[in-house]
Amino acid sequence: MNNITIYDVAREANVSMATVSRVVNGNPNVKPVTRKKVLEVIERLGYRPNAVARGLASKKTTTVGVIIPDISNIFFAELARGIEDIATMYKYNIILSNSDQNKDKELHLFNTMLGKQVDGIVFMSGNITPDHVAEFEKSPVPIVLAGSIEESEKIPSVNIDYEQATYDSVKEFIDRGHKHIAFVIGPLYEPDITSKKLNGYKKALAEANIPFNEEFIIEGDYSYDSGIEAFEKLLELPNRPTAILVGADEMALGVVHGAEDKGYRIPDDFEVITSDNTRLSLMVRPQLTTIVQPLYDIGAVAMRLLTKLMNKEKVTDHIVVLPHRIEHRQSTKE
Repeated sequence: MNNITIYDVAREANVSMATVSRVVNGNPNVKPVTRKKVLEVIERLGYRPNAVARGLASKKTTTVGVIIPDISNIFFAELARGIEDIATMYKYNIILSNSDQNKDKELHLFNTMLGKQVDGIVFMSGNITPDHVAEFEKSPVPIVLAGSIEESEKIPSVNIDYEQATYDSVKEFIDRGHKHIAFVIGPLYEPDITSKKLNGYKKALAEANIPFNEEFIIEGDYSYDSGIEAFEKLLELPNRPTAILVGADEMALGVVHGAEDKGYRIPDDFEVITSDNTRLSLMVRPQLTTIVQPLYDIGAVAMRLLTKLMNKEKVTDHIVVLPHRIEHRQSTKE
């Protein structure tokens, strides 16, 4: 453990602690020869400045809080990687916490991050409530949402157009001749994103004069097991679907394997489109046709937007919508 302090550096370099502090913080008011001597001592002793202590003087800790529902979920892991890479580029450290998609825990973690003197927070959740917004608006530091929607658009965010992406996928099925299209969607208690996806689904059906069938909407929780359960529920319907849109790659794996367990073949018996384009969509056979969400880019752009807000740079648009596309693979017919 490194117990070297600023006092040790000052004593070894025969300068004041204030001079060491100025060198560490890049203050130009230090003679070059003195700066060189202090830096040599810092290197030799292995001194590592305490970020919080530096923050007390500079009002900055160069630390960013990242609140994420579940880092073990590959969707959020890819987002987090984009955040981390840009944070490193701009020399920010990250404090990452898992919220387990629990509102009370999310708000507790948010206030805990503020207590740690972070300079800004990247926040991810499936459901941004008025309670969240009230806390965010009181925050002394900037907040950016990544892969999350806040309806009033008061809070800066980075996403894709979830309604349009779902519309494009359903229209893809319709153009292939399907009229019975199921949607294995995420939790219905997440109205912000889920409602937009449902709007896109219904809009595509309405334009093709296909009646909306509520039985074709199956709620999942983004997990593999919920995908298997969703497929079993679809099999019980009197009018089975011929195409299935799935709201997450892990659920889509469950749908595909559930179909195979029952003796069905993808895409011969059911065509499937998923919506994340994580590595999982390539690791399953057949490989999954998918809505390509630029997950890494969502995280990276969110972190870059946060750096601008933290440094009070000019921001032309605080709501960023990144492009999506459909990647055709083996789970849909050629």
